[in-house]
Parts: sequence; structure tokens; C-alpha cells
Amino acid sequence: MGVQAILSLRGFWGRGREKSLLLASVLFAVAVVLPVIGLVAIAAQGSGDAWPHLLAYVLPKTVADTLVLLLGVGLVVIALGTSLAWLLTAYDFPGRRLFEWALLLPLAVPTYIVAYAYLDLLHPIGPVQGALRMVLGISNPRDLWFPDVRSMGGCILLLSFVLYPYVFIPTRALFLMQAGSLIEVARTLGADRRRVFFHVALPLARPAIAVGASLALMEALNDIGASEFLGVRTLSVSIYATWINRSNLPGSAQIALALMVLVVSLILIERWARRRQRYVSQAQRARRARPRQLSGWKAAGAFVYASLPVLFGFAFPAFYLAVEALRRLRFAGVPADLGAQILNTVVMSAIATFVALVIGFVLAYATRLTRAPAASVALRVASLGYAVPGTVLAIGLLLPLFALDNLLADGIEAVFGVSVGLLISGSGAALIYAYVVRFLTISAGGVESGFSKLSPSLDHAARALGETAMGAMRRVHLPLLRPALGAAALLVFVDCMKELPATLLLRPLNFETLATHLYGEAVRGTYEDGSIAALCIVLVGLAPVMLLARLSRRPALAYEKGGSVVGAGLLLEEQAKS
Repeated sequence: MGVQAILSLRGFWGRGREKSLLLASVLFAVAVVLPVIGLVAIAAQGSGDAWPHLLAYVLPKTVADTLVLLLGVGLVVIALGTSLAWLLTAYDFPGRRLFEWALLLPLAVPTYIVAYAYLDLLHPIGPVQGALRMVLGISNPRDLWFPDVRSMGGCILLLSFVLYPYVFIPTRALFLMQAGSLIEVARTLGADRRRVFFHVALPLARPAIAVGASLALMEALNDIGASEFLGVRTLSVSIYATWINRSNLPGSAQIALALMVLVVSLILIERWARRRQRYVSQAQRARRARPRQLSGWKAAGAFVYASLPVLFGFAFPAFYLAVEALRRLRFAGVPADLGAQILNTVVMSAIATFVALVIGFVLAYATRLTRAPAASVALRVASLGYAVPGTVLAIGLLLPLFALDNLLADGIEAVFGVSVGLLISGSGAALIYAYVVRFLTISAGGVESGFSKLSPSLDHAARALGETAMGAMRRVHLPLLRPALGAAALLVFVDCMKELPATLLLRPLNFETLATHLYGEAVRGTYEDGSIAALCIVLVGLAPVMLLARLSRRPALAYEKGGSVVGAGLLLEEQAKS
């Protein structure tokens, strides 16, 4: 009887903890939805006489520019990412193994840093036009015609050279997963490689292309620095200008709602386009198609084509930043405030990463442990933050944070008689909240992906041996999930470091990070003073690129060994599941 009582108490205690996990996951999902509710509430306040001005002079231009930018970026990243993925899958040429990881390098450079670098490189008195004038014997900069990078076309090209890996990674992974027999059958039936690509490989890769293009467009919508630097007034730029320059928060909230409508429309269009598509692959039994060996001018052409995105998306900006940073160090030494900026960036990113990782683990573990529909719904809802641009998220957070600040201030004043002011909105807590909501998708998706590789029999064996759910988590799940947790933590940390819109709008007074310092120097036109901060961000951004480069080798290795395939675009696809 005593043993049965102990077991029954243990079961009751276990069910209690499962309910606590379920409740916590629901609360986290509500915390993610709060900014959207706050955004609607702020927009409902009305913008007074500013809304007719916005409707007549601001929104038509910004919506048109945003749609043109999205269309251009979408077409270029799809064409560039898909063609490069097929080139490295179907053909073999000198340097192919180098490009398998080099083509991921542009992911290390945020879009606003690329724009920052090219604005100085292609300036009329910059190094490129200066060298051309010297060669052509032209002394006056006005006498040399040169394409203006501060244009819609320049913005589309620069964003595309940074964002094409979002399409390249999952598309190449799916090309590698396609059975070589399908391609060989098509070749046997008389189809050349061009027809095999357009009629066999490309239709099967549409899901991966759609996922990658959606993520690239989300990043283009979230961008504020590159678009502003290059003279393209998108909705994100208009939100920032209306709030900061015109001090019109309701008006900026209304523009943010228009941006949210555009984001939701993009997601629905992508889902509608793939509504009838089904893809099933017996990857573990498939045989990878043998790539065709290129030689002569064809091999040279393939090498040059694969080199262009790496040069324009990473090599030229990174080399420029290194040269300018070295010049700045030689001339004026290390900036006095650089250490504080690095410390602010690292501390905020580290705290947000830890919180996001804990919440992501709770969400994923509640789904595995309880198997309740509410837990699965909470996980998907909590993953929606990645689709919310940073400017929209920042505005939406103001109302719930102010309400919580007032509640805390009134309570502390009533109990202790001390006025504390804004504890959350006036500190870095608001910024950490924004980071966590924005990048919770990465941590939750990474942990969920790790759990999916752990057999449920491990849970059953642990429980049969007398372990509770929490004991199994500590002794079984956490040790096995260390690679997934480490990868997710790395991606979240670097994304927090690079995040510019939310940091600009929610940072405390006199609080500078590397990203905000770089933005301020670019706005002032003092590019050389921001080069060290930009180089620091790029160097840190190389870490997740190296991780993705390692993952990109797994499909090929899996096929060579005859095992199951782990796609290199797994982490990117996990972000897009919601």
C-alpha cells in the first residue's frame, strides 16, 4: 500500500508539472500576441489631421516602393538562388567544393552594412569612380556617368546579393534529396539537362523555393537601414520617420498595420500557391545523381557565375570594412566608446538568447510531453514573431509595456512610497522582450527539430525506470539536445546582434550598440568612423555561416553513406513552419 501511495503521488506530481508546462506555453504564446494587440489599440487612437496627409502623400508612394522592392528582390533571389543550387548539384567544376560554403558568406553581412559599404565604395569621390576617372583621364567627378546606387535598382540588387542564400540553402538541399533515378529516367526518355531542370527538378523544388523566397522577403520588409541609406522609402522606413521625426505614434501604428497586412498577404499567397502540392521522398533509399563534369570555357563560366554573388555580397564589402577599420585605427586609435558598445551588444544579445532558449525549450517540451492540442497551438503562435518586422514589433510593445510599468510603479509607490518611473520601458527589458519575441521561432524550431530526432522509446524507458518527466528531461533529453540547443543559441545571438529596427526604437536613452552606432555614423555620412563596428558585426556573423556550411555537407554525406538525409536548410525551414 505504501509503494502504491508513493507511485500515485508521483503520478499526481508529474501531471501537475505537465499542466504547469502547458500553462507556461500558453502564457508565452499570449506574450507573443500582445504586441499585435497593442499595435491595433494604438492605431485605434487615431492620428488626428496627420492621417489625411499620410493617406494622400505618404502611403501611396511607400506602398508602391515596397511592392516594387519585394517584386524585384523576390525575382532576383529566386533566379540567383535556384540557379546556383542547380549548378552546384548537377555539375562539377574546379572550385565547386569551395563554393558549397562560400556562397553562404553573404549571410554574415547584414543588409544595412552592405548598403553602408557600397555607398562609400561607389561614391562619386570614392575609390571605384576615382579609379575609373584616373584611367579615363577625367578630373571632374560630374563628367563621369556612373549608375547611382541610391536608387530602387541599386537597393534591389544589393538586398538580393545578401538574401539569395535563403533560397539557395533549402533548394540545394531538396535537389540533393531528389533520387538520381528520376533524372536518369528523364535523360533516357530523350530530355537534355535543360529540360530535366525545368520539367523534373524545378517542379519538385518549388516548396523549398517558396520557403526560401518567403524568408528573404520577410528580411527585405524588416530592413530599415539599407532602404533608407539607398533612398527607397519603404513602409518600415515610413514607420520610423513618422514616429521619430514627426512624433506621431498613432500614425506610425497605422502604417505598421498596413505593413502587417502586407506580411499576412505574402504568407497567404505563399500558402495558396502551394495548396495542391505534395512532396514525398524516400531519401534513405535514393541514389544521388552523378554531377556532370565541366571543362574548358564552360567550367570557367560556371566558376565566374558562382563567384559574382560571393564577391558582391561578401568579399567587396568585407574588404572595404577591413581597410577602413585599419585606416581608422591608425589615424585615431580605438574609439573610446567602442568597448561600451560591444559590451551593450553582447550583454543584451546574451540575455535575450538565454531567455529565448528557455522559452523555446518549454514550448517544445510541452508539446512532446503533454501531446495536447493546446501545446501545439501555443508553439505555432509563439513562432509568429519572426514574421513581424522589427518596427511593427517595437510599436506594438509600447502599450502593454507602459501598462505594466504603470502597474508596477503604482504598486511600489503604494507599498514603499517611492516613485520609480518606467522600470521596463526605460530600461533594456523592453529591448530584450522584443528580441525574444522576434527570434523565438529560431530557438523553438531548433529545439523541436532536436526533439523530433529523439525516439519516444527513450521517454518510455526513463519513465519505466522510475524517472519523472523532469528527471528524464535533465538526464536524457538535455544531454542529447546539446547540439540543437547550441546551434539555436548561436543563431539567436547573432540575429540579436544584427537587429537594427527594434534596437533603434526601443533602446534606452544614451544606449548604443554596434548596430545603432553604425546607423548613426551612416546617417551623418562619416562612414570611416562606423567601419570598426560594422567589421565587428560581420566577424561575429561568420559563426552561424560556418555552422550552416557544415550542415550543407550533410545531404551529400548521407547519400554517400546510404543513410537518412538532414537538409542544410532545416533551420531555415523550421523558422517558416508557422
